[in-house]
Amino acid sequence: MQPVTGIVMFDFFGALLQHSFLQYAALAAVLSGIACGISGTFVVMRKISYLGGGIAHAVMGGLGIAYFLELHPMLGAFAFALLAALVIGWIKLRFSQNEDVLIGAVWAIGMAIGIIFTSLTPGYRVDLLSFLFGNILMISSGDLQWLALLDAGIVALALLFYRQLVYVCFDEEYAALRGVAVQPIYLLLLCLIAVTVVIVIQAVGLILVIALLTLPAATATLFAHSPFRIMLGAIGLSTACSLAGLYMSFTLDLPAGASIILLAGCAYILALVGHSWLEHLQRKKHVVHALGASSSQD
Repeated sequence: MQPVTGIVMFDFFGALLQHSFLQYAALAAVLSGIACGISGTFVVMRKISYLGGGIAHAVMGGLGIAYFLELHPMLGAFAFALLAALVIGWIKLRFSQNEDVLIGAVWAIGMAIGIIFTSLTPGYRVDLLSFLFGNILMISSGDLQWLALLDAGIVALALLFYRQLVYVCFDEEYAALRGVAVQPIYLLLLCLIAVTVVIVIQAVGLILVIALLTLPAATATLFAHSPFRIMLGAIGLSTACSLAGLYMSFTLDLPAGASIILLAGCAYILALVGHSWLEHLQRKKHVVHALGASSSQD
């Protein structure tokens, strides 16, 4: 079995060196990992994972309008993702409404708009299905430039407003006491999530975007405690799962997006089991130590 594995790996890396579409896919996997690691950390700390799914499905409206107007689909996705994030944030801050209800409303309206404009667009849009289910192998050089530009914006904003974002995610009242402009930073956080969604749908699609946005960060929180270390761990895990999913898709002829999410889910479950096992060993060690100390005193 070992030679077969070696041959398969050689075939993959050989193809990676020869074919530009695989190189674009690998670069997109890295960019998706960076974006998910950064924004996903804030999503998990703030406990708004549902928001990623809401924005992702609202993006369907932008895609439908872009196809109807014969514009670049990424332009429509980017505009609608930001619009959905700002609408959710503004209504919540202005009227103090529950986020879950707002997200559900934006989710439904965005999907409805997308379906309507898609039905009005002549012809059968295969590209639109790739956004629903993801197809990282179909990313073009133009798409990659879009992704790189959006990724650079996420990294820059996260570095500039890192402390303020962390404060707002943990405790808004404490952030206000520290002089943080809570409302603008909250809106910035939603915009970061929106941009990340636009990047990730290229890899895993609208249906599975919430998983890649949250699972690597949730896994990293099991073993890291500071937000910065969680972010670094989430970036590493997300990138590794994306690249490994690409390899799995190539070697086993499976959908790339589903392969990426499957690996991310398995990594989270294994990490959860491992973390519970380590905690059990630590508790057992403390009990034995306490019993030993009690015996020595007697």
